[in-house]
Amino acid sequence: MSPYGDIEVMMLIRTPQDIGALLRERRQKAGLDQAELARRVGVSRQWLVEVEHGKPRAEIGLVLRALNVLDIPLEVGTPRYATGVADTPGIDIDAIVDAARKPQ
Repeated sequence: MSPYGDIEVMMLIRTPQDIGALLRERRQKAGLDQAELARRVGVSRQWLVEVEHGKPRAEIGLVLRALNVLDIPLEVGTPRYATGVADTPGIDIDAIVDAARKPQ
């Protein structure tokens, strides 16, 4: 679960290291060791080790398969800095502030 409760946190992926870190984190949360995830993806454990360490030339089809096995959706959108929008989509900051102001 996210440290933000039920709020889904989006991660900006910019490098192969970012993808590797995401895969490792989700694999560990799922309680899988590298050998088991590699088996489910259909790759060698060594391939998974390399991807988790940010292998820059990993085959995209296999990376997508690993994301699918770990149930990680791949979404594409316009970067927030390009639109001038500073808040995170899906989070109503006004509702959060209003809820915090209400007496308990």
